[in-house]
Amino acid sequence: HRHQLNVMFVGGPNQRKDYHIEEGEEVNILFCIAWGCYCFVISSLFFFKSLILSSGQMFLLPARIPHSPQRYANTVGLVIERKRLTTETDGLRYYIGETTNVLFERWFYCDDLGTQLIPIIQEFFSSSQYRTGKPNPDEIVRETPFPLNNTTVMVPFSLQVWLNDHREDLIRKKSLRPFGDNFETEVVIFGPGITKEGGKNADIWIWQMEGTSIFMTEGKTLTLESGDSLFIPAKMTFQWKRTEGCIALCIAQDPMRKRPYA
Repeated sequence: HRHQLNVMFVGGPNQRKDYHIEEGEEVNILFCIAWGCYCFVISSLFFFKSLILSSGQMFLLPARIPHSPQRYANTVGLVIERKRLTTETDGLRYYIGETTNVLFERWFYCDDLGTQLIPIIQEFFSSSQYRTGKPNPDEIVRETPFPLNNTTVMVPFSLQVWLNDHREDLIRKKSLRPFGDNFETEVVIFGPGITKEGGKNADIWIWQMEGTSIFMTEGKTLTLESGDSLFIPAKMTFQWKRTEGCIALCIAQDPMRKRPYA
């Protein structure tokens, strides 16, 4: 799905040295087809940190953090992020060796990351910076369009273990937020119950993990079975009835929830 909410499956291998920076958040869930994991390398002000994502694990990457996904063979990851606002800027940068000193970077409005990164990467491989490993003295070093985020990033965790630890709470409270409520991204896991939505300002993606549920809108009724997913466009009104034994993951990224820069 590529609308207000972008829902993508990405496969490995994918070894890279560039770092991507965006003003929105990113949800990652890893599925391994055969074996392996993938490594998320994050750049802070003075050092790099590697986050290892194993099969079935998930985490949320906060906004404005330089990151370089290293996807290994036989892995498939689910990546969810929102469409950029017209006022937002993405960045792509390379560092000098193992330091956090910038070697090369470009800033751009991102409409399609899959196609827009290619010419920037090609430009880098044709540059004097790539040949010499040193910044180009003729390029003016500019401040980033926004302050980078040096917050501590969460440790990836097993979604299945989380579910097993919170089943009773899901039955009692009907829904829980595994990432809390301090992010722009809303990740909610629902148990049995009924939800009526009057028209959210953002797309919604549902993953029916266990049991069944019934989705109703404008005279249409859909039954979601275990393993099904459903994409709901912004502004759609609906009723969602979840039966006993239902466990469903629901993700939305409303830019109105975007956190101010610290």
